[in-house]
Amino acid sequence: MADIGENMSDCGCGAEQAERLERKTLIALLAINAFMFVSELILGWLAQSTGLIADSLDMLADATVYGLSLYVVGRGVAKQAKAARVSGYLQIILGFGVLFEAVRRMVFGSEPQSTLIIVVGAVALLANIICLVLISKHKDGGVHMRASWIFSTNDVIANLGVIVSGVMVAIIGSRYPDLIVGTLISIVVIRGGLSILKDARETESTEVR
Repeated sequence: MADIGENMSDCGCGAEQAERLERKTLIALLAINAFMFVSELILGWLAQSTGLIADSLDMLADATVYGLSLYVVGRGVAKQAKAARVSGYLQIILGFGVLFEAVRRMVFGSEPQSTLIIVVGAVALLANIICLVLISKHKDGGVHMRASWIFSTNDVIANLGVIVSGVMVAIIGSRYPDLIVGTLISIVVIRGGLSILKDARETESTEVR
């Protein structure tokens, strides 16, 4: 798999300009996800929503990934792969953390607020669609950018799940749709982490050859 100097995110420009574009994109992604993490965590706790809390932790993982990716822009394939690997492990750890929270709320109970879930989920979806559009220009770049693309794609799926869970909670008056979606998000997060680890290993293997 090519380094950023060889694959310049399809922008038709030089390596230095491509790296500058990557940095600008990653700074925007980092800011959006950091803000949404704080907002969703607070509102998710108030709404007693496992789905929103799960999504907020996913935002935290994304913000960390974008920060790591920003650090390794232009630093070579080896460091980019290492950053992606750290991102993958973090994604998996947070995924299991969300899974634990879903089980805890299933055992001890919760009363998710459907309206708040739907509204916050919709705002988060809009934020992640913006992120997806921004990162789409770099999805064929280095492994660190491919990791960012995977995260953004998973986020959109998770947001749609959160909105659906809010609607279902309102319709049937049960907390289980929220718990089920929270669990599914954790699985998506874990799978995303495993996918990133695989990509990082393949990139490192190619670099060694």
